[in-house]
Amino acid sequence: MILLIVPGGHVQSEAAAPRIAQDQGPYRIAVDVDLVVLPATVRDRHGLSVSDLRADDFTVFEDGVAQHIKLFLHEDIPVVAGLLVDHSASMRQKLADVTTGARAFVHSSNPDDQMFVVNFNETVSLGLPDAIGFTTSAEELEHAIWRTEAAGETALYDAIVVALARLQAGGRDKKVLLVISDGGDNASTHKLAEVLQMAERSSVIIYTVGLFEPDDKDANPRVLSRLAQATGGEAFFPEKLDEVVSICERIARDIRSQYTIGYFSSSAKQEGVFRAVRVTAHAPDHGKLAVRTRQGYIAGAGIESPSALRMP
Repeated sequence: MILLIVPGGHVQSEAAAPRIAQDQGPYRIAVDVDLVVLPATVRDRHGLSVSDLRADDFTVFEDGVAQHIKLFLHEDIPVVAGLLVDHSASMRQKLADVTTGARAFVHSSNPDDQMFVVNFNETVSLGLPDAIGFTTSAEELEHAIWRTEAAGETALYDAIVVALARLQAGGRDKKVLLVISDGGDNASTHKLAEVLQMAERSSVIIYTVGLFEPDDKDANPRVLSRLAQATGGEAFFPEKLDEVVSICERIARDIRSQYTIGYFSSSAKQEGVFRAVRVTAHAPDHGKLAVRTRQGYIAGAGIESPSALRMP
């Protein structure tokens, strides 16, 4: 299988029927073959980010079988990012810290990122005015968060469904959701299994920040952890509200320092089958390394990711 890099940053298979997707920026990629593209975060034994690895330092396994890496990238790629903010009644005293964290996230992110806000309690709404859609302004995002009153219950799953749809309207292929919530779901029409499947069929990376009260009966950190682990993100559970700012800054740095690894699956083509993925990294100069990526994908759904790509 031969890949062709064509004007506008597109990638196509020579064996596939020609199709050039509409260009949406210098990082646009279109894939017409069974290409699996994974974001990967690498940390050393001290928890520090490792940024000088090569393609040869990585090994990708699909359903336990080693795959041949065909695409490799380590660049700061702009993303479309959704900030999902819980506005249930118990969040009323926490919104000021959440807003400060959102501002820190914006200032630590790529200046070309496109961002939006989804506010949710028992209902779900987009925070930015329709005329804006996406923004890079910390002030506009702050106003978007404060547009909704903190009251009622929590429809977390419904909010994620709305955010997943909104991501598709952005002009960046790399997609991220940052969920800040203080409890489980007690008001959604969608179920967790449905949301997880939708996430597995997309290329979204979900980060979660759980703000729980000790006596919160609706608290469900396990759900926030599952959402993050399934998509290659990370879950955080700060003990103090003033930690939210540093966590949001860390998430922004994590997004900007990720590797992008792509391969053609050696598995037999069976649409709808979940393929488990594991990535390892070994570099003698760094000691033991830990790699975080999505847990897998659903065959036939396609996983696309942005890139100006290097072929090892």
